[in-house]
Amino acid sequence: MSKKILITGATGFIGSVLVRKLVESNDEVFILVRKSSDLRMLSDLLPKLHLVYGDITNSATLDTALQGIDFVYHSAGLTYMGDKKNALLYRINVDGTRNILQASLAAGVKRFVHVSSITAVGIAFDKKPVNESVVWNFGSISLEYARTKHLSEQEVAAAIKKGLDCVIVNPAFVFGAGDINFNAGRIIKDIYNRRLPFYPLGGICVVDVEIVAEAIIVAMEKGKTGERYILGGENVSYKQLADTISRITGAPKVHFPLPFWTAKILKSGLYLYKNKNRISKLFNLSMFRVASHFLYFDSTKATRELNMRYQPHEQSISNAFEWYRERNMLR
Repeated sequence: MSKKILITGATGFIGSVLVRKLVESNDEVFILVRKSSDLRMLSDLLPKLHLVYGDITNSATLDTALQGIDFVYHSAGLTYMGDKKNALLYRINVDGTRNILQASLAAGVKRFVHVSSITAVGIAFDKKPVNESVVWNFGSISLEYARTKHLSEQEVAAAIKKGLDCVIVNPAFVFGAGDINFNAGRIIKDIYNRRLPFYPLGGICVVDVEIVAEAIIVAMEKGKTGERYILGGENVSYKQLADTISRITGAPKVHFPLPFWTAKILKSGLYLYKNKNRISKLFNLSMFRVASHFLYFDSTKATRELNMRYQPHEQSISNAFEWYRERNMLR
């Protein structure tokens, strides 16, 4: 018997790949969209999808949208590494999550998967990869995005206490085909275009979007209620990542390490630099502060319980680069 599945954030990077995999099943796939949503990434799939109009920040639009829905994948969220959109981050990531959880409870949804982030897990201050049990410690570097993702998981915990069956997944730094808004892919584009002359001193956990989407679907089927699962892959320093991108794209190597204290000084000088567009948009202090730490993660739990596969980070970078190059998106 087919099930009715609703996905929020279906037009985003992870969400669109998730939708592509879900339409291959016999289930009915509904996507929550706004009138203004950009449906380009799903244009070829629209005959197979049911569009439901609503907005997670407007709870009044959700009750009707969730009527008869069996399972919800909540992948909508705002990813922004800065301090100029704090109110919007809270409204989408915290209030929006609370709204969709409450509507799911009211509609009798059978199961709910919340797509969170590794920033809701923590930082590996000693470079030793952390797992799902670490106490959240991102507050020490004051990143509002991380705080809102942490608070959204608390909303999930509250909904579980009220009787909603929820599972949490925490994707790492996600590369791959389909990153139309250049989330993780921005670093590929900027190294390719020689806009990133230096690299931060931290490191990151890299995973391919295809692996993430597969694991999210298995989390709906096999994940344990109230548990979180880190969806990661290889832990690499930014120096290693930059070297890999240079090798795959043919761009010159990024030779200069940049400590955070130096970045602060350099950033103030860039305000006087006339050709700011030649410097990567990644170079904002909030993002650079995070990149100066080690977001190294242990994905053993997802490998064991969700059968998540592993892929070297080089393959994910190559997948993303080839997708961009085929579509002439790198200039």
